[in-house]
Amino acid sequence: MKNALDKNHMIEPCIEKSHQATLFAKNITKRYGTGSTEVIAVRDVSLMIQPGEVVLIMGPSGSGKTTLLLILGALLKPTHGEIRMGEEDLVAMSEKKLPEIRLRKFGFIFQDFNLLSALTVKENVAIAAQLAGLKGRQARAKAETILVDLGLEDRLNFLPEKLSGGEKQRVAIARALVNDPALILADEPTANLDSKIGQEVMRMLRRIAKDQNRSVIIVSHDPRIKEIADRVLWLEDGQFKDMVEMALDPVCGMAVERENAPASLEYQGETYYFCADGCQQEFASSPQHFLSPDHSLQHKV
Repeated sequence: MKNALDKNHMIEPCIEKSHQATLFAKNITKRYGTGSTEVIAVRDVSLMIQPGEVVLIMGPSGSGKTTLLLILGALLKPTHGEIRMGEEDLVAMSEKKLPEIRLRKFGFIFQDFNLLSALTVKENVAIAAQLAGLKGRQARAKAETILVDLGLEDRLNFLPEKLSGGEKQRVAIARALVNDPALILADEPTANLDSKIGQEVMRMLRRIAKDQNRSVIIVSHDPRIKEIADRVLWLEDGQFKDMVEMALDPVCGMAVERENAPASLEYQGETYYFCADGCQQEFASSPQHFLSPDHSLQHKV
């Protein structure tokens, strides 16, 4: 794992490529109070998120995860630092312009779903599209298309109280997607879901990120989400302490930490990582079989 001291080494060589990133944050700090009562919630954090990338931020309670997520989503101004989406500097932007940016460029998913109880499933999603400027019929049609894609075609006219936890979270994902955001921000998205449903919803979110080339930042205590992440960052005392890069086992499709993988094998100049020796041995017996497009599609999540 990379130490926190490496974070600038991770960011600085890529500055010239930051215009290609979905979001580029540099030296973000957030202070509350002054003098003896001062609290530094986020301390000199730098981060670059690429299109289609799923990044998981983990850490103990009080580590600054939610504060950082709010800052990255332009819901909270940092005390110092720079956040860019393309050519736009979100930190320097006026409060008057930020709501439009949040509406069109960000999709938010919350642990308690935040659905409007008096509106149907379709209306909960359509209202977000209407706020972005779509007319009523267009907004409802777009909402329905996304909800059907997420397997909710039989729940369009249900009120939230009639839905399961997993269904509510899928509605929340649909609402986050309806305005075609470049970046989806999820705060503890599996907190109110059981293990199986939580994993299913997170795999769905990863599939959306990859298929639609959208970036996703997830803040969570749930270690099971690691399997769908491209990167796992550990935040403690407001700083990134280490970084874990994930790789997919080409045999079984399981996500494994590169540096802690139980087994690895180099083939034709590339290193492959495995969840167990058995998968490594199976791969070694027929590498081309496991690298074929048909086999790869079996593990698309």
